[in-house]
Amino acid sequence: MPRFSANLSMLYTDLPFMERFAAAANDGFEAIEYVGAYDQDRQAVAALLQQHNLTQALFNLPAGDWGAGERGIACHPDRVEEFRQGVETAIAYAQATACMQINCLAGIAPASHDRAALEQVLIDNLAYAAPRLAEAGIKLLLEPINPRDIPGFLVNSTDDFERIAEAVGHDNVHLQYDFYHMQVVQGDLLPTFERLQSRIAHVQIADHPGRNEPGTGEINYRNICKALDEAGYDGWVGAEYKPLAGTSAGLGWFNEWRTRA
Repeated sequence: MPRFSANLSMLYTDLPFMERFAAAANDGFEAIEYVGAYDQDRQAVAALLQQHNLTQALFNLPAGDWGAGERGIACHPDRVEEFRQGVETAIAYAQATACMQINCLAGIAPASHDRAALEQVLIDNLAYAAPRLAEAGIKLLLEPINPRDIPGFLVNSTDDFERIAEAVGHDNVHLQYDFYHMQVVQGDLLPTFERLQSRIAHVQIADHPGRNEPGTGEINYRNICKALDEAGYDGWVGAEYKPLAGTSAGLGWFNEWRTRA
């Protein structure tokens, strides 16, 4: 049975952030994830998780100024020290919330640098973060994101992930496999998942086109969830989509998988 995590950066956005934990639990989610909660006291976040019996499935390394459009800093040559400080901050939040995996957003490529140079910055940063997180018992993830939703994003495909992870050369670099992004970029969703399953630590879902609820587009999520079960995938499945008509009202897709009353 797939285990689902509510992405609080995209779901329940009509509520203040700290009220979304209760909403997710009330709707039957067993875990939550989000871009980051670095503007919140980490002990307060931990208390909400405990209060609502929720698992912190995932969050991202500090990703720069999100409100200003930044989507990660790991490929930015002039922000290496900021990245490294962010690793330490993320570890502190992960330890407070018992989170066992942290995702790295590579970032939007600065126009003034060539791709090879930016990939090398990313590789060097991952080579720093991977052992540091491993020491803390935390998995480091890298997520490919389609360049249509985030133009200029450096890491777009599973091929990108494999090339970069090989260059890092550390076994604590895992793949975050978002079925929506991969449908936009490359398709072949289940064969690619099966080929890379041993390297996948977390998956996320949204339908395509529109990035809305499962069942609103072309991706057959019933088949995908069945395939995840048959493959023995035991990680979380992050519900990271834009609700069409409110989060709770659009959870019909979730009914057959819901385990919490």
